[in-house]
Amino acid sequence: MEQTIEQKLKALWQLQTIHTKIDKIRQVRGELPMEVGDLEDEIAGLETRIEKIRGELDELEDSIVNRRNMIKDAQAAIKKYEGQLNEVKNNREYDAITKEIEIQGLDIQVSEKKIREFEFEIKNKTETYETTQATLETAKKDLDVKKGELDTITGETQKDEDELAGQAEGAEKNIEDRLLRVYRRLRTSYKNGLAVVSIDRDSCSGCHNKIPPQMQLEIRQRKKIIVCEHCGRILVDEALVHEEAPAVD
Repeated sequence: MEQTIEQKLKALWQLQTIHTKIDKIRQVRGELPMEVGDLEDEIAGLETRIEKIRGELDELEDSIVNRRNMIKDAQAAIKKYEGQLNEVKNNREYDAITKEIEIQGLDIQVSEKKIREFEFEIKNKTETYETTQATLETAKKDLDVKKGELDTITGETQKDEDELAGQAEGAEKNIEDRLLRVYRRLRTSYKNGLAVVSIDRDSCSGCHNKIPPQMQLEIRQRKKIIVCEHCGRILVDEALVHEEAPAVD
């Protein structure tokens, strides 16, 4: 049998009442869930950064090793060329060998310069690594504290929230899909989650704008679903709010 408008309004108000209780429980947790999520994101970012810096340090260390090997090779070549100088037969050979020694010497200077640059970069990156590591450790400690606080609060309220969630699920079965969609849209449109509100002192208790007397009369008659012309919330009369809510399966 199709519900009357009055029954629909009572079902909507009942659902809103249950959801308001759930919202109050969640408010007790405050910003903790968001803070925990932010810390987890921060830790993941710091760990990625540390891994990246560690990889860059390894590459710099490898580059220094390569440059030192190049210096050793150049020094060996110079020693070989210097030995050949004693065996030259003319000025052309002497000049060619001298040129090779000069080139190897320049290569050594370039490698030594590169090593100094790499060592300077390693020093800076190591400082960044240590600072980031310290920040990571602090963030992990903060996360443990926040998680502990959240777990304590959740443990104290989870049973009540689960019970209310079950009641809300049951209450939703008494509301037609079209109205339920409107209700959910309104719930998500306002931070306080109020989709169904009552008349309070001739005003909408959601946005506190005055409701015309004629509209108040129509709301009290419960013959059609009326929304606030200012905020769009569904309006119910004061008497309906104080009536005993029907049981929820």
